[in-house]
Order: sequence, then structure tokens, then C-alpha cells
Amino acid sequence: MANEQNNRLGMLLQLFWIFFRIGPTTFGGGYAMMPMIEREAVQKRQWLDEKEWMQLISLAGSAPGGVGVNAAAMVGYRQAGAAGAIIAIVGITLPTLLLVLLLGLFMRVFGDHPKLVAALKGIHGAVIALMVMAAYRMARAALFDVATTFVAVVTLAVLLFTTINPIYVVMAGLLGGIVFTKGKELLGMKVLTEKASVSRNSSEIEYYI
Repeated sequence: MANEQNNRLGMLLQLFWIFFRIGPTTFGGGYAMMPMIEREAVQKRQWLDEKEWMQLISLAGSAPGGVGVNAAAMVGYRQAGAAGAIIAIVGITLPTLLLVLLLGLFMRVFGDHPKLVAALKGIHGAVIALMVMAAYRMARAALFDVATTFVAVVTLAVLLFTTINPIYVVMAGLLGGIVFTKGKELLGMKVLTEKASVSRNSSEIEYYI
């Protein structure tokens, strides 16, 4: 019993420390945090595999709130239940809150300084690169047939050229996925929910349309 409690406490401390370090080192928040979280949870500690990580990203992006905080909560819950989710949220938001307060005071005094303006421009470029990297890794696993590619293209066009609330776009994608899957089942077509089927005896990868 004591060992179990110590292991649980150790996991909670580990979750707090991991997300406490991610929070202040990832400028841009949201999707810019995802590569850092993936590195810690998937690559280094193997708490999740690639398929589970992509599913987590989809859920975190669909739920209300910041996607980075949502992802942290899901990873924390996966490892240590409700307490793990709370600790992960506190860890990822606490340093950011403190930094924002300090930066707010700093900007009031030095906001027009040329060097600070130049530094912020550089940060903007880095944030874009992080977001593009996260989008690329998601697309690599999520776009595996004509239907998913079509939905992604249409969704991007709707978000870019209309003022429709993103929540309606997410709901439309949810309903569209259900209708498309059920339609294929009724027509007797094969329904694929993963990108590829890899044979254990060969390196051949079979794709489905």
C-alpha cells in the first residue's frame, strides 16, 4: 500500500514538473505546445503511442479551451486519474500565468523599445514554425483517404473565407464522419479508420480510398 502511494505521488510530481517546464518554454501556446508534449509523453516516456496521440490531439482540439491545456489534462488523467489531470493543468498554466503578469508590467515600461519589438517579431516566426510542425504531424496520420482529405480542405476553406463559428465546423465534421462511415457500411464498402495496414511479414503498406 505504501509503495503504491509513493508511486502515485511520484507520478504526480513527475507530471507537474514535466508540464511546469513545457509551459514557459513554448511561446504561442495551443498547438505550439503539442510538439513539446508529444516529445515528453510519446517519444521519451512512451505513455502513449502514435495512434493514441493523434486521437488525443483531435479530442483536445475539439473540446472547449486551449488545446495545449486540454492535452495536458488528458495525459495527466491517463497517467494518474483526476488528480493527474489537475496537477498537469496547474503545472502547464502556473508558470505561464506568472510570466504573463511579469511581461505585462515589462511591456508597459519597455513596450516601444526597438530591440524588444525586433525580438517579438522573431518569436512570431518561431511560433508559426511550431504550429506548422504540429499541423504536419497531425495531417500525416489523420489524412489517409479521399474523404479525410476532402474534409480537411473544405474545413480550411470555410475557416479562412467565412465567419462561421469553429464549433459549428467541428460539429459538422463529427456528423459528417458518422454519416460517411455508416454510408460505407450500408454499401458494403470497407471502412478504414487508420492511415495504413502494415503487413508483419513485409514492408508493404496498403492504402485504401
